[in-house]
Amino acid sequence: MKNFSPAKKYFHKFLAITLLPLLSGAVRGQVATASAAPLTVGTSGFLLKDKPFRIVSGELEYARIPRPYWRDRLRKAHAMGLNAITIYVFWNIHEPTPEVYDFSGQNDVAEFVREAQQEGLYVILRPGPYVCAEWDLGGYPAWLLKDHEMKLRSLQPEFKAAATRWMLRLGQELTPLQASRGGPILAVQVENEYGSFGDDHEYMKWVHELVLQAGFGGSLLYTGDGADVLKQGTLPSVFAGIDFGTGDAARSIKLYKAFRPQTPVYVAEYWDGWFDHWGEKHQLTDAAKQETEIRSMLEQGDSISLYMVHGGTSFGWMNGANNDHDGYQPDVSSYDYDAPLDESGRPRPKYFRLRNIINEITNQTPIPVPDSPPLITVPAIHLDEAQSLWNTLPKAIESEAPLSMEDVDQSYGYILYRTKINGLGTGQLTFNELHSYARIYVDGKLAGVLDRRLGQKSLPLQITGTHRLDILVENSGRINFKPIIRTERAGALGQISFKGAALNHWSIYPLPFAPPPEKGYKKNVCTGPCFYHAEFSTPNPGDTFLNTEQLVKGVVWVNGHLLGRFWDIGPAGALYVPGVWLHQGKNELTVFDLNGGRNLQIEGQDHATYFEPKPESVTPVNTAPKP
Repeated sequence: MKNFSPAKKYFHKFLAITLLPLLSGAVRGQVATASAAPLTVGTSGFLLKDKPFRIVSGELEYARIPRPYWRDRLRKAHAMGLNAITIYVFWNIHEPTPEVYDFSGQNDVAEFVREAQQEGLYVILRPGPYVCAEWDLGGYPAWLLKDHEMKLRSLQPEFKAAATRWMLRLGQELTPLQASRGGPILAVQVENEYGSFGDDHEYMKWVHELVLQAGFGGSLLYTGDGADVLKQGTLPSVFAGIDFGTGDAARSIKLYKAFRPQTPVYVAEYWDGWFDHWGEKHQLTDAAKQETEIRSMLEQGDSISLYMVHGGTSFGWMNGANNDHDGYQPDVSSYDYDAPLDESGRPRPKYFRLRNIINEITNQTPIPVPDSPPLITVPAIHLDEAQSLWNTLPKAIESEAPLSMEDVDQSYGYILYRTKINGLGTGQLTFNELHSYARIYVDGKLAGVLDRRLGQKSLPLQITGTHRLDILVENSGRINFKPIIRTERAGALGQISFKGAALNHWSIYPLPFAPPPEKGYKKNVCTGPCFYHAEFSTPNPGDTFLNTEQLVKGVVWVNGHLLGRFWDIGPAGALYVPGVWLHQGKNELTVFDLNGGRNLQIEGQDHATYFEPKPESVTPVNTAPKP
């Protein structure tokens, strides 16, 4: 379970170096027989089968929309006047462990593409392998980081071997759906905003070749970057799109035209909203400015993709994080994005205003906007059956030093580190690195909290004698942007010390909660980290939002579906529950809350809830244990 030994590293490097030529050769025939791309670039615009064509697209992501709702969201995108959708493909959900692939059910991206075509939409595909998207590690599977020498987004042989294997497998799913073969895929993006990461053009050339090797030569290939980094992220032989947000259209397009004066403008991402971080204000954007800029871009003949037309939800553990000047910034589970369609897929007023603008300028008659059934409410659900996390621990992994989640083959959730600590008086418990949030317990009692958002790496403890030390760490979401992604292993990274002396002899408990405990609940008061179980009834199931304002920090499951995270610091105070995940009659609710407590309840409401951010309501109950 520990880091690769030198022999193992050598073996993996040998495999990587020898595997790449074999993988490349396996697809040469496929590349050679690819049909010419129907979408081409003219001097003043795109051509589709040699006829003028303007892309009016919007981003929709299959992983953030329950599969039974895919067609509804696609139809609403078409009804807005869009002729295409843009989609990311998330490597981590399709290859959760090395060489084990999942394209079934919710992950059936090929079916999503087919449904888009059936709804009258073309598809702009963004297969990465890096995608950003406010998604954990930018879509990279966490197991890549088990190799501590792995260098993401690079020409390192080990990385190239893993990315090549993935892209070839993805090609098997999606290349038959290119427009050159009768499908809806018109264009495929090469990498994703690489100019914001680096300037290694040899790496970009390799990714371009990899996309071709995967079989996407039947589509127009393009890059997408911000206006200020076009030189770093583009390739001379590849069409370039441009990404920017509200209020930046005129400046960005001017820079683009100076950079590529002989090519038409494709706004590959126009950010018509923004996303939320825990502990920061809820994001609302200037809809009037967006309408003005979109009108202007369309009137001057530009092609455009709205990011997003519908954001949806980063269900489960899949939210990412940023690392801007404010430090670590984990995203909330809602990816509402202030998009034209809200988190539950219902049109906002700007949906209809943008619809009018698009259809006025493109001179199209849109299909009718599908109805959205009303959201439902659910009476208060009392959380009176509980059990302590301490009673549900799995078998421990023994290690002299702390191990990361990736080191123990865990990607998401929580991880517990347990050892003995002894001392006389007050000293600092210090971490080399902590990703991302920890609660520290001495003899089962809360001694303090460390939060990566706040730059915290140490905690004063008053210790007399020998005691049990528990460190419960949450992976709050790996950073998905900038070079720091290469070091985004989760858990306790490196040495943990007390009074300057390293602590050793650790029992490590992986806690992915997949699934959470199903038995052992009793009617009692539970404090500390607790699971709760309850049943509730929905005679007529429908979408709802579970209000979590009585809870402190944790996650919620409904009928086995992990909805996402709650945290009392805000700004999000409710979790979206798709009605298709509810049963007519009895439903099961499971909650994990780090605080626990008495008289807790949760209820379903017909709207999302946001509030002003506030400090976390956590009070250590014991910082001076007796021997």
